[in-house]
Amino acid sequence: MTCNFLFSLKYQQNETFWLCNCTLAICIENNTIEIIPYECPEPEPITCTNGKKPVLQWDEFYCCQRFVCDCVCEGWGDPHYITFDGLFYSFQGNCTYVLMEEMLPRHHFKIYIDNVNCDPTEDVSCPRSIIVSYHSTVITLKNHNLIGAAQLEALIDGVSLRLPFTRHGVKVMNSGINMVLEIAHLQVVVTFGVTGFSVNLPWQHFGNNTQGHCGTCSNNQADDCMLPGGQLVENCAVMADYWPAKDLYQPECHVPPGIPTNSPLPEPTQKPCKPDSSVCDLLKDSIFAACHPFVSPDNFYTGCVYDSCHVSNPAVECTSLQTYAAACAQFGVCIYWRNHTELCASDCPADKVYKPCGPAEQPTCDDNPDESRMNFTTEGCFCPDGMKLFNKDSGICVDKCGCIDPEGVPREFNERFEYKCQDCVCLESTKTVNCKPKVCSKPPVEICTGPGFVYVNQTDPSDPCCSNLACRCESSTCPPTNMNCPIGFVPVVSVPEGKCCPEHTCGNISLPRSILSRLSTLSTCGMVSLPKSILSRLSTCGMVSLPRSILSRLSTCASHSCVPLLLQGYEYQEPDYSSDDCCGKCVQTHCVLQINGTKQLLKHGDTWSAPGDKCQQYSCVKNGDSYLTQSSNIHCPPFQQANCQPGSIQTAANGCCRICVEKDKACKVGSMKSFINHKSCQSVEEVEMPYCEGSCNTFTKYSAMAASLDHSCACCQESRSSNRTVDLRCLNGDVVPYTYLHVEECSCRHSDCNRAIRVPARRTRSNTLV
Repeated sequence: MTCNFLFSLKYQQNETFWLCNCTLAICIENNTIEIIPYECPEPEPITCTNGKKPVLQWDEFYCCQRFVCDCVCEGWGDPHYITFDGLFYSFQGNCTYVLMEEMLPRHHFKIYIDNVNCDPTEDVSCPRSIIVSYHSTVITLKNHNLIGAAQLEALIDGVSLRLPFTRHGVKVMNSGINMVLEIAHLQVVVTFGVTGFSVNLPWQHFGNNTQGHCGTCSNNQADDCMLPGGQLVENCAVMADYWPAKDLYQPECHVPPGIPTNSPLPEPTQKPCKPDSSVCDLLKDSIFAACHPFVSPDNFYTGCVYDSCHVSNPAVECTSLQTYAAACAQFGVCIYWRNHTELCASDCPADKVYKPCGPAEQPTCDDNPDESRMNFTTEGCFCPDGMKLFNKDSGICVDKCGCIDPEGVPREFNERFEYKCQDCVCLESTKTVNCKPKVCSKPPVEICTGPGFVYVNQTDPSDPCCSNLACRCESSTCPPTNMNCPIGFVPVVSVPEGKCCPEHTCGNISLPRSILSRLSTLSTCGMVSLPKSILSRLSTCGMVSLPRSILSRLSTCASHSCVPLLLQGYEYQEPDYSSDDCCGKCVQTHCVLQINGTKQLLKHGDTWSAPGDKCQQYSCVKNGDSYLTQSSNIHCPPFQQANCQPGSIQTAANGCCRICVEKDKACKVGSMKSFINHKSCQSVEEVEMPYCEGSCNTFTKYSAMAASLDHSCACCQESRSSNRTVDLRCLNGDVVPYTYLHVEECSCRHSDCNRAIRVPARRTRSNTLV
């Protein structure tokens, strides 16, 4: 007997089935359906083997709830793993492995981990990157500095992403210490930083359907060490070797031959280790006491002690503490532990504050209150309390939302300010800054007449953005002065008050002894036609007791006595006593530049700029016997700070313009393909040969401290490389292996400016999904 119901579905007699709204039915007979009242049982409490708190989940009919254990996998150090089910193990493989994949591809979701050797003195590896594949989107979370301050980057197809980033339901953010990837539709959260990683998956979508380094997520540690194909082994460190990422091209990764046995592994030889570590001891100290009831520190302490013995850089010990603190944060226990150790102290920018439990998606002025946000906390650098980010891209904290001016300074709505001689306002309607050229007032132009006076365009002292015409004295434009005087008179040269050019009159040659004495003490120009020693003698003894030769000379030059013309930039030139020249003369030796009430002397060929204005240059040129001052302005090329590599902005050698290394011209890895030839052998196919190319900061400028030119050179060259081996086919038919250098990363490195550096082409390991 059967019942036909619900779109011709057939049910056997006494068979029960669900209707809508949590209603249970039973097939009696002959299409007779009996409705059975159904009450959900009380959810039974369970214990999660990974130590996490159980969560309630609806059944497949969304009728009743039960407790389940979500999947949380963690890894840190060199590296240590805690599987989805809480099993701890360490694994030192140097390859790209399957961290987690679905047994049955329901959501087309995979995670890979790329481990590389991170200590030159030990055979240990560290996670360099996490690769997340979701449908057609593949995002790599990479740390360029394995030991020390994190240098984090997210990439798609080798192209760096500007964070925060959102595409096809995948969102990536950066807290300064960790990167956080979220797939909201699946409730997936992946974090990655210098300390390691964590993978948070809901049981609803991934329970009993995972495999790889993170285990099976079944709330049963017994099946965590599973090989591809389903076979279980006793040691997860053995299991991990059998999970290389087969859909990534990595020819140097070692895959163990055959299936391992469950025979016990030999104990590794341990080198002598220090008995304890003050940093590791913090895990069991009172600092973390509030977390001990929720998360046991034992596995993290074991990993920390292992790292302190096997990694030369002590900073790796901090990874165990940070990973433990992140596990505590999932239970709502936020611990400020970094201020208890100098080794692990946080290094946040001046405008940010460190928080162990900050929002992974930080609030901004652009937030839409109706838009869903990531409900996940992470450690990082955040805006101080009461402030938020101006927008997702700026990284600037503001207490009031408004605009960001071209210098990156926050401005309130309707605030008016001046920027580069423009009048600007922050418009609330567009949340942008609108600038217009500043309108300068036109003061009356002073009358400029008389020899030597010229109009010059000068900056207004009360407003540096405006200029006006001013009358200035330029002695170089003065007409020649007639210095002839009748016999018995001498020319007297002076610049009358209010005049620019010198004028002369003829004075009586009979000078009192007091004037002669004054003339003898003057140090630069002029004097009479006698040496200073004779003038001094005259000032004290008069015209007596002088040698006959001097008396003869006095009588010859009596009518040619000279008076001084004391001007800066001139030097007195003694007369040629062997000729008929009785007077010396003042010879110009410098240009005299008057700036802001002060005088500056320049020699021929010198260039000078005022300390506060390096873009205005003054130079001294010699024209015949005259020295002339010339003024010029340096016109800087357009400068866009947004196009610069971070940290590359500097002032050019001229002291005026700003320059930088542009992003598209920065030092980076380039790639080409070519055949490798060695002797009479050649590679069968073209080999990808990465190389380094791009610009670095290089300059030469004068150093006042060293009193010489200071050279700074940086060369774009490989910062990390490795040996690669390729088979070459020879003319005689032999196939021989050939090892060559292969570039993996490039960076700007300081070098000798007098020596050219050649960078060989090298090949990098590819992590491109195929």
